[in-house]
Amino acid sequence: MEALVVNIQGLSTNAADLSNLHIILKQAHESLQAESIRLLPLLDQLDPSLHSLGYLYILEACTSAALSKEQASAVLLPTARFINSCDKEQIQLAPEKFVSVCRRFKDFVMQLEAPLRGVAPMLTAIRKIQSSSEHLTSLHPEFLVLCLLSKSYKAGLSILDEDIFEVDQPKDLFLYCYYGGMICIGQKSFRKALELLHNVVTAPMSVINAIAVEAYKKYILVSLIHNGQFSTSLPKYTSSVAQRNLKNFCQPYIELATSYSTGKIAEFETVAQKHREKFDNDNNLGLVKQAISSMYKRNIQRLTQTYLTLSLQDIANSVQLNSAKEAEMHVLQMIQDGEIFATINQKDGMVSFLEDPEQYKTCQMIEHIDSSIQRIMALSRKLTTMNENISCDPMFLAKVVGRERQRFDFDDFDPVPQRFNI
Repeated sequence: MEALVVNIQGLSTNAADLSNLHIILKQAHESLQAESIRLLPLLDQLDPSLHSLGYLYILEACTSAALSKEQASAVLLPTARFINSCDKEQIQLAPEKFVSVCRRFKDFVMQLEAPLRGVAPMLTAIRKIQSSSEHLTSLHPEFLVLCLLSKSYKAGLSILDEDIFEVDQPKDLFLYCYYGGMICIGQKSFRKALELLHNVVTAPMSVINAIAVEAYKKYILVSLIHNGQFSTSLPKYTSSVAQRNLKNFCQPYIELATSYSTGKIAEFETVAQKHREKFDNDNNLGLVKQAISSMYKRNIQRLTQTYLTLSLQDIANSVQLNSAKEAEMHVLQMIQDGEIFATINQKDGMVSFLEDPEQYKTCQMIEHIDSSIQRIMALSRKLTTMNENISCDPMFLAKVVGRERQRFDFDDFDPVPQRFNI
């Protein structure tokens, strides 16, 4: 092991030496794994920024076995220091080992019940292993889990705003969108949550999976909260497996959505109470309660389409609230959130409903529209490029040609004559 450390120290300067060092480290793999946690003192002889490749191999061996809480605590700091200071080019030589170390690091902070300690290093790890900001790595879901457990939702949003076009493994995409949807729910960003959960439900799949089922349950509830409605019909690009089977796993949620469409709060609460245990076991009871709250808002919004003025007591009676004070709190919150436009006369308890004051001609609104157009144009160009690349991909062409051959049997066609007689 001492000789290996000397090799690491001497062969970490240039590309040629690193290539030789990589061969030596591969050959020493079994010896390193056998030593496991006993290798930890060797890390003190190495600089993680200069000897990143060798440091990675030894650290991966240290973390390969099951560790006690004390051992995990001892390994945690060297691992975090390595992630923060390692050389990106060196770890790219063994990306699978770097991912393995980062996953073990996540396990350690969870074992120590300190997920917040893993958030910043894991984000750094993602940036070091990414080929570009459009690349979804295997560490994205691990990072989002830590954000969820530590309630660091804003940290999670930092990577959810990036457009993804390159995915290593399908499972990574499912988990990224599912955990991302949960983070957006935590931030009350229901529109973004709906988009991410929709991606899970409509992603290509040959068999139904648990991630898609859980995402569909939350997708139903978030649709009710954000849109005030839910449609059981999925887009045509959804896999046939999902279209056939998802509803069967989510019957209580479908029943809840059906009762929501009636606008009758008592009926909705009856269904919610009937399946309360199921919703609680799925950790979705909080969303069900938010759906009940949103139902009051939808009923108030319907009143704005019929009346110009209405008393708070009449609003309370119409939407089945307990008192005029409770109706006032709902109306004030909806005005603050921009869901309705109204004024409340405190003297006589009357609410006046107003038109949307936005004229769509301010500088800020024009800039917002322009930026949205620019983003859509950039997305269109990206999709065109991706389509061209896929159209030229040999594997895609082989599959398409094979399908076309099955459709047409060229032996059925008459042969072209070699000579025409005129």
